[in-house]
Amino acid sequence: MASPEAEALQEQLRMLREAVLDQDATLEQQRAQFEMATPMMCAAPEGVTWTEVDAGGVPAIWADPEDGSTDHVVMYVHGGGYVIGSAGGYRHFTGHLANAVGCRVLSVDYRLAPEHPHPAAVEDSTAAYRWLLDQGFDPARIAVSGDSAGGGLTMSTLVKLRDDGVALPVAGVPISPWVDMEGLGESMQTNADTDLLVDEAGLKQMADHFLAGQDARDPLAAPLYADLSGLPPLLIQAGGDETLLDDSTRLAAAAEGVGVDVQLDVFPEMQHVFHLFAGNMPEANEGFAQIGAWLRPRLGLA
Repeated sequence: MASPEAEALQEQLRMLREAVLDQDATLEQQRAQFEMATPMMCAAPEGVTWTEVDAGGVPAIWADPEDGSTDHVVMYVHGGGYVIGSAGGYRHFTGHLANAVGCRVLSVDYRLAPEHPHPAAVEDSTAAYRWLLDQGFDPARIAVSGDSAGGGLTMSTLVKLRDDGVALPVAGVPISPWVDMEGLGESMQTNADTDLLVDEAGLKQMADHFLAGQDARDPLAAPLYADLSGLPPLLIQAGGDETLLDDSTRLAAAAEGVGVDVQLDVFPEMQHVFHLFAGNMPEANEGFAQIGAWLRPRLGLA
């Protein structure tokens, strides 16, 4: 059963949905609402310092936890349907992730659509990863993570790096990943009444901005259709009540089918990227705690 905190926060999600996914709002208004809402949902983490950096020509923000490792990195790509969101708006979020894992997080401010449609996002994320390697970080001490569109971008980044012959990070952690631009998963319908944030119409609008007329099954835009063989271990987390749940279950099945080590954790009664309420909701705190417990031994931090 969902916690009392989770029940109480549902009204905030409804308000966020009305503001951010308002079909009558301009894109600038949607971005401003999301930018204002994300740090309010996610409590300020303790003991984290943020520093802006140029990551190989891509703006990014370091989140450094107090007494955390500076030799290990989680590269993070934020959510927002490829059209909204920013590294700045995700400061609190990445701070919680940094505390949970015990190392620094590099939050990548990749270019957004429709001004910069696909493949701009994956170009920026792979450029930032290559920058980490150029800075001397060992790929065996790097993981890649992201939520929603950033969860899909996590997968696209791993696929692109593999295809380019770049040394892969040690793990990937997609959170509520969006990997199907056509919205074909059954949960788009079966969870339509329980998901308080994401709906089919909003996803289609964002997909249209992102693709700009390109193939909806391009493997780097919709990594559900990518060859996932040879990728590092994956931890996929999702909410049981979200419309994109089947993106997670189908992604896990596709990865397992080609021999990738995959762990899929579905949190009952949870919404899309419920981690956004870290510090204010026990399920969000538990999600981050489980990510930390899974990542630390793989990064060599345990």
